[in-house]
Amino acid sequence: MSSTRTATGPPPAAAPARRRRGGALGGGLALALVVLALAVLASLAIGAKSVPLDTVWNTVLHHDPSDDDQTVVTSLRLPRTVVGLLAGAALGLAGTLMQGLTRNPLADPGLLGVNAGASFAVVLAIGVLGVTTFTGYVWFGFAGAALAALLVHLVGSFGGQGATPVKLALAGAAVSAGLMSFTRAVLLSDTKTFDQFRFWEVGSLAGRGLGVAAQAGPFLAVGAVCALLSGRMLNTLGLGDEAARGLGQNPALARVFCSASVVLLCGAATALAGPLGFIGLTVPHAVRAFTGPDHRWILPYTMVLAPALLLVADVLGRVVARPGEIEVGIVTAVIGAPVFIALVRKSRLAEL
Repeated sequence: MSSTRTATGPPPAAAPARRRRGGALGGGLALALVVLALAVLASLAIGAKSVPLDTVWNTVLHHDPSDDDQTVVTSLRLPRTVVGLLAGAALGLAGTLMQGLTRNPLADPGLLGVNAGASFAVVLAIGVLGVTTFTGYVWFGFAGAALAALLVHLVGSFGGQGATPVKLALAGAAVSAGLMSFTRAVLLSDTKTFDQFRFWEVGSLAGRGLGVAAQAGPFLAVGAVCALLSGRMLNTLGLGDEAARGLGQNPALARVFCSASVVLLCGAATALAGPLGFIGLTVPHAVRAFTGPDHRWILPYTMVLAPALLLVADVLGRVVARPGEIEVGIVTAVIGAPVFIALVRKSRLAEL
């Protein structure tokens, strides 16, 4: 009996251990949701003008249009909170996918040229077509991200062995450098375009209405569903292509599926809030320290905690420079850089 169990599956003692681990991770995910709820509450209540928590609550349950504090919540803070939730979740998922896809612990949404493609498309939209609205940025940013990712995949597929992780990373770096050069050339030759673009380039949640979020929402929703379904694929790809084929998975199709999810998530999020850094880079590493290398848990954790971090960074930007504010893209860089350096020094990065 004992030899039969060993040959056909894990020993009986492994099942209770898995259940205990699953229970701990499920409890941790519930705690992460509480953290996200607190971040949302802080985003609605804290700013240049602080709003009492009971007023925030009444805004939801008993909205009074004549109340100035409630107007601040509904007209200014609610839209930027929604944008922060969407952009943070999307960038967190995109970063997790890219790190798992390339097996590169330093991968971020800029590695495969997605940010550079979105930026270049937005610059062309402003300078050539005269687009001035964030609604227009969403569509052009999404298209630019998709075309850049496709170009990176084509360049990385040249030669033998197809699109390996190393070749994709090198192709992404080359395409990003080229697109950034073109972007700078357009900006330096057109001061009007530069004035409009620089506010978007810093990365901000302010000034984006719910209509813009609604435009990006369908792309982000489809990308998020695809990303959450990619956990088992990423786990198998992490074993290597030969092992993945042995387990019945087509590595090429899996990479195309994950890359399409990255384009949907990162392209729309970047166009929505600008090229925000470090969210998709540091959060997956921090999550992995608790969940381990299983992407089936990393993805939902990152989807919850990445927007929480982005909203907290946005609140800090409003508080430290009252009555003005610091753009969230600058705050995420200040917070993320030392955290990322600390994470890089840990040996657990080698487990990717």
